[in-house]
Amino acid sequence: MIETIKIKVMGEEKEVYSNTTFLELSKMYQNKFAFPILVAKQGNQYKELREKVTSEGNISFCDFCTKEGNEIYVNGLVFLAIYAFHDLFGGNLKVRHSIDKGLYIETDTKMDKEKIELLKNHMKDLVSMDLAIDKINVERKDAIKYFESVGDKSKVGIMKYNTNTYVTLYKLGKMYDFFFSEMPISTKVLSYFDIEYLNDYGFVLLYPNIYLEGRIKKYTHHEQVFEVFKQYHSWAKLMHIDNAYSLNEVVSSGNISNIIRMDETLQSNRLLEVAKEIYSQRDRIKIVLIAGPSSSGKTTTCNKLSMYLRSFGLNPRPISMDNYFKERVDSPKDENGNYNFEGLDAMDLELFDGQMKDLLDGKEVVMPIFNFLIGQKEYRDKVQLGENDILIIEGIHGLNPTILTSIPKENKYKIYLSPLTGLNLDNHNRVSTTDNRLLRRMVRDNKTRGKSVITTLEEWSKVRKGEEENIFPYQDEAECVFNSALIYELGVLKTYVEPLLYSVDTESPYYSEARRLINMLKMFLPIPSEDIPQDSLLREFIGGSCFK
Repeated sequence: MIETIKIKVMGEEKEVYSNTTFLELSKMYQNKFAFPILVAKQGNQYKELREKVTSEGNISFCDFCTKEGNEIYVNGLVFLAIYAFHDLFGGNLKVRHSIDKGLYIETDTKMDKEKIELLKNHMKDLVSMDLAIDKINVERKDAIKYFESVGDKSKVGIMKYNTNTYVTLYKLGKMYDFFFSEMPISTKVLSYFDIEYLNDYGFVLLYPNIYLEGRIKKYTHHEQVFEVFKQYHSWAKLMHIDNAYSLNEVVSSGNISNIIRMDETLQSNRLLEVAKEIYSQRDRIKIVLIAGPSSSGKTTTCNKLSMYLRSFGLNPRPISMDNYFKERVDSPKDENGNYNFEGLDAMDLELFDGQMKDLLDGKEVVMPIFNFLIGQKEYRDKVQLGENDILIIEGIHGLNPTILTSIPKENKYKIYLSPLTGLNLDNHNRVSTTDNRLLRRMVRDNKTRGKSVITTLEEWSKVRKGEEENIFPYQDEAECVFNSALIYELGVLKTYVEPLLYSVDTESPYYSEARRLINMLKMFLPIPSEDIPQDSLLREFIGGSCFK
């Protein structure tokens, strides 16, 4: 006799047979979604649609307009692209990094626009064929044999550091692969995508964007960002560190301290070159504006850049745009009635623009300090610029062309700062810049602000929304894109953040996100922090920085 289970689906009480799959349930609610349902959520855990309902609890569904559903969709799309490419050309793909709401993917076969069109059409054909994406558990040693047989050294390497007896693979046709998320159950749902030819050995895979209500953004090439990623990969190749496995090999051989010193020297030298460029144009550059998303390392970068400029005889005067918020009574609110401090309309631009212009005109200005407790500016210090003074302004709106419009463009030098992470888990599973920043923020929030991981995760979606609206659209305004990522840092962050992530229990709405990050970090060996210099950007997050 088949038992029945009482559940609540999308707020509706139901009683179903115990062998009912989430797929069968999802079909009853698909009309409530604009796009195909990809995954179910029961309690605080995500369930692939192929799974059966085995217990009571609240059930909801996700399409690709949610963060989790979008991640599943993108991984399914990557698998589809890998399969289609191998089917057409017999070659392999390497997922490199995100670029303008898409993924830059390298090919091992020379491409042109006609071949890219062939690939796109073949992917569409595979979608219409509704091919199953099966989930299987195999012994780890058998998975290693398979990946050895197809020449995927990155997967073989990562399996070496997976201590489980069994591993989960996904099967499409006769191809097997390994992914760090749930997956769609067939190709049928993967119809929303586009492909942009970029060069002879690379293309951009475009997919629906959660910040555009599921629409696919028309691709805009960001040459500076792309070149910075390219430089990162070139240096990593020289160091023979292309993925998590190769970094682990360095750690296990006892040579990680050399990599730390080289990576820190390289990053310092890059910033020194920026300082030299600013100094060489000191007659015209009077303001340096630094902006970037959360946890990019703006504090350390500002301090270090100022130190280098001082060594050339300039006198940097740091200014935080946070001191130019509107009075709390005049602050804008969001749709929920909460104060919105992320938008440009939260800034007292008239005061900010006016004071910066007055300073450059040689006038004395009484600068504000914003008192966040009472929500008001307090005017304290009188400032007047000397002959060798230069303003270093840090704030999320620093790249926005609508600020400082009364100051000529040639007097401003803009820096876009972000940890453009290029060290991936393997050829098909990347570590996103967003995840890197989130891990940094978790460590810093806990260490210096007493916040729990759950609090950081609660705030993260609002932070991300603010970045999408106020920072990323203006990255091309920068004269310089500075990569604050360190090739070794995930192994260091692991030692600090992993225990915090384990504190998130199954009752938390962030349990699945914590487990996802834990599973990713499992692929990295821990790296001790003893050899990290005090002026390292990473010290801003783990503590021990010489810049207070």
